[in-house]
Amino acid sequence: MNKQTQFTLVLGGGGMKGVAHVGVLQALTERGLVPSQIVGSSVGALVGAAWSAGKSIAELREIAIGLVRKDIFAVAHADMAFKRMRSPALFRREPLDHLLHRLVGDITFQDLGNPLIVNTVDLNSGMQVFWGLEGLDEVPVKDAVFASCALPGYLPPREIRGRFYMDGATVDNLPVGTARILGADVIIAVDVSASNALRADTQDEGFASVFARAAEIAMQSILELRLREWTTPPIYYIHPRVEHISAFDFDHLREVVEEGYRATVAALDQPEEWPGPGDAGVHPRRPVTVRVQRERCIGCGACLVQAPPGMFVLDAQGKAVVTRPDQEWSPIDGEFIRHCPTYAISARPAATAKAAGAAS
Repeated sequence: MNKQTQFTLVLGGGGMKGVAHVGVLQALTERGLVPSQIVGSSVGALVGAAWSAGKSIAELREIAIGLVRKDIFAVAHADMAFKRMRSPALFRREPLDHLLHRLVGDITFQDLGNPLIVNTVDLNSGMQVFWGLEGLDEVPVKDAVFASCALPGYLPPREIRGRFYMDGATVDNLPVGTARILGADVIIAVDVSASNALRADTQDEGFASVFARAAEIAMQSILELRLREWTTPPIYYIHPRVEHISAFDFDHLREVVEEGYRATVAALDQPEEWPGPGDAGVHPRRPVTVRVQRERCIGCGACLVQAPPGMFVLDAQGKAVVTRPDQEWSPIDGEFIRHCPTYAISARPAATAKAAGAAS
């Protein structure tokens, strides 16, 4: 990865965890790495829009770290009281509208200093619409970004050209597919979702948290399927470790920004792991050793369903056996492990696993 590399930056959704994208942009621009274009969903679209509209990294950091709940979320008490189930959303539109006007003003996509593509979904047709592409670039950026942030039930859909649009993350939280057509040498995809993180007591946090968690799981499952079959251009996948933080947490924003920066610097400091000319698939790829703890395995066969075909078989005692323990994985290849109901499957870096085996 060098300054001559043409790359598209894809910024995924994830609520307030998405301010990590500010740290990502900081790390890239410090190295003189400027994306040819940004493709964003939800908060990824918001951060990408602010940067593309000319906000400096210093300004973005100050705004991101200084956000408070009322800057985005204000309960629509009147609608909830009088319209009840016909209320358009749990939260009012005005706070986010005000923030977007502060970040991008009234400009259209044609006015942006850096190309931006914003992922949305037509509420009534289900059509995925990417504002900023040719023929879809004459609309106000703030409207497209609002729509991309409008998680159903939380924020009302946004009307654009007589149609109503909502959060594109509902069908494509990390829209790498659109980046494919933009002609870059490599795609840097930043995923701040967290469905693979264990949660505690979500059921006690109210319907909004339960719905958000369900949406998070669905989005991640769709993403895994998409990336599992990915070919070209190669993707370098960056996953800031923010899964322990809620999508609606305003108390750790500085930590989240710094983690986006740390994760990106760590990636840039490993040039040998970046894809080269002619490479395909998702990177980085690292050797791992997969094991099954027989005493924990109950023989349910979930691993045969969730893992790639042929990776596991059941032996004569009905226990799962790994057919190829030593493998090379990208960051998304081991997601099936969390579906083992007894946590009998593990994957470790190959060197670590061999050392542990020798010690035992």
